[in-house]
Amino acid sequence: MPLRALFKYLANNERLVQRLADSYPVRRAAQLAISVFYRGKEKVSEMDPQKVNVLLSFFRRFSQHLREGIEDAKKQIKK
Repeated sequence: MPLRALFKYLANNERLVQRLADSYPVRRAAQLAISVFYRGKEKVSEMDPQKVNVLLSFFRRFSQHLREGIEDAKKQIKK
């Protein structure tokens, strides 16, 4: 419970969020994520279409479960 309150405070502190966004580790993590995304995109275009469909199906299910988890977390925070 105290940890949730701390995260809520930190997430709503605009100055802190801006300082974190401007920090080197966060910027570097974003650069690496984009790099991995584009390299993966190139590899997918070279893959067998059947494997691409399996991969897309996995990502759809993953994103759906992620959305549901976020919604559940929001409901729990409101309680």
